[in-house]
Amino acid sequence: MGTIRRLRVPRGDALLALVAAVVVLAVPAVRASGGERPLWPGGVLLILAATLVLAVRRRFPVTVLGVVTAAVVLYYPLGYPSGAIALVFPVALFTVAVERRLWVALAVAAAVEAVPIGVGLARGRRLMDGNALAWLALGLLITIWLGYYVRGRRERTEQAELRAAEAERTREQEAAQRAVQERLRIARELHDVLAHQISLINVQAGAALHRRDEPERAYAALAAIKQASRETLRELRTALGVLRQVDEDVAAVSPAPSLERVGELLDRAVAAGLAVRLDGREAASGLPVEVDLAGYRIVQEAVTNAVRHARARTVEVRIERSAEALVVQVDDDGRGPVDDGGTGGGPGGGNGLRGMRERAASMGGEVTAGPRPDGGFRVRARLPLPGPDGDLA
Repeated sequence: MGTIRRLRVPRGDALLALVAAVVVLAVPAVRASGGERPLWPGGVLLILAATLVLAVRRRFPVTVLGVVTAAVVLYYPLGYPSGAIALVFPVALFTVAVERRLWVALAVAAAVEAVPIGVGLARGRRLMDGNALAWLALGLLITIWLGYYVRGRRERTEQAELRAAEAERTREQEAAQRAVQERLRIARELHDVLAHQISLINVQAGAALHRRDEPERAYAALAAIKQASRETLRELRTALGVLRQVDEDVAAVSPAPSLERVGELLDRAVAAGLAVRLDGREAASGLPVEVDLAGYRIVQEAVTNAVRHARARTVEVRIERSAEALVVQVDDDGRGPVDDGGTGGGPGGGNGLRGMRERAASMGGEVTAGPRPDGGFRVRARLPLPGPDGDLA
C-alpha cells in the first residue's frame, strides 16, 4: 500500500499524457502516405512510450526526458509517418528545467543540438542546415528559460508561504506568552485583593470566638468582619470590572488602590489588633500609576503576612522616594513567614513573597525579605521611577 501511495500519479499529469498520446497518434494516422513505413506496431509503441511516460514527468523528470529523447531519435530515422512526436520533447525538457538544476537541462539541450551535427559529420552530409540548427537551439533555450522562470516563481511562492507560516507561528507564540503573563497578573491581583481582607476576617473571627464572654469586644470584632467583607466585595467587584472592561459604574465609584490610601489599609490592620506606624505618607503623592499600584500591593501583602503568619503585634510602614526610585519598607515584630524559597509550598512565604518579587521584577525593581537583626521581619521593595525621558531609572 505504501508503494502504491508513493507512485500515485497526479490527475493533471495523467490527463496530459492521455491527450498527448491521442493527438500524437492521430496526426500521422491522418497524414500517412503510401511511401512511409506503417505506423503499426513499432511507431505506435514509440509514440505511446514518449507520451504516456509524461504522467510521471514530475517525479522522474530526467528519466522521462531520456525516454522521450530515445523515442523521438528512433521514430524519424526508422521512416514512420511525420507527426507531432517531436513536440513531446519540449514538454519533457521544460519539466527538467522546472524540477531539476539548470545545468542538467542545458546539458541535455547541448547533447540534442550535437546529435544532428555529429551524425552529419559521420555521414559526410548535413542533416540540418545552419538556420535549422539555430532555430533548434533557440527553441531549446526558450523552453529551458521558461522552465527556469516557473521554477523561480514557485520557489519564491514557497518561501513567501514559509515566511507567512513562520510569522503566524511567531504571532501565536507571542499571543500564548501574553496570555500566560496576563493570567499571572490576574492571579497576583486576585491574591492581593482577597488574601489581605480574608486574613483580617479570619483573625477577627477568631477573636470573636475567644471573646464570647465579652460581648462588646466580640461585637467589635464582628463589626470589623463586616467592614472587611464589604471592602473585600468592593475590591473584588472592581478587579472583575476591570478584567471584563464592562463594569464602568463600579470602576467609577471604586478608586484604584493607591499608596495615598494606604492609611485605610492600615486602619483595617489596626482593627485586627495590630499597632501600626506610617512614615513618609507625603512621598506617596503623584506617583506613576503602575508604581503606585505595585507599592500598595506590596505593602498590602506584607501586612497580610504580618497578620496571618508572623503573629506580629506591631507593624511599621516606611515610604521613601528619590528621583530614581520609590522604596517601600514594612517591618514587624513577628516571627516572619515560613519561606519555602518561593515555590509556593509554604504557608506564607511562597505565593506571597513570590508575588511581591514578580510584581517588582516586572517593573525592573526588586524585593528583599528576611529577618531583622533585632528580631522581627522586614520586607523592602525598590521600584524604579521613570526619568524625564520616560525610561526607568
